[in-house]
Amino acid sequence: MNKLDKTSKKTVVLGASSKIDRYSNRAVKQLIAHGHQVIPIGFENEKINGLQIETALLPIENVNTISLYLNPKRQEAYYDYILSLNPKRIIFNPGTENRDLEQLAKKLNIETIEACTLVMLSVGNY
Repeated sequence: MNKLDKTSKKTVVLGASSKIDRYSNRAVKQLIAHGHQVIPIGFENEKINGLQIETALLPIENVNTISLYLNPKRQEAYYDYILSLNPKRIIFNPGTENRDLEQLAKKLNIETIEACTLVMLSVGNY
């Protein structure tokens, strides 16, 4: 499934990296392979499989999922941005678990999941 379809979930990957050994890089590639629209946001002006990593915090509409690849301390600077996107859910990948952000999200009725995006995609429950 390489084309976007009605099951596509617009996903922001926060902490995206062009380094091929990073899980965020693998997640971007797998999300694309599974037909999801992906907006990678990171710190480097690079590309992942031809997709530009955004370094600015752009307004993005209709976000289904934010997949976090930033440690909790680095997330603090992004709280307002993350919540302003009003995603349906936030996936806290291993090492990104953050009770403070989870509580803020839950107050806005944003679902929070402590899971691995790659595993969720591989078992079909993304």
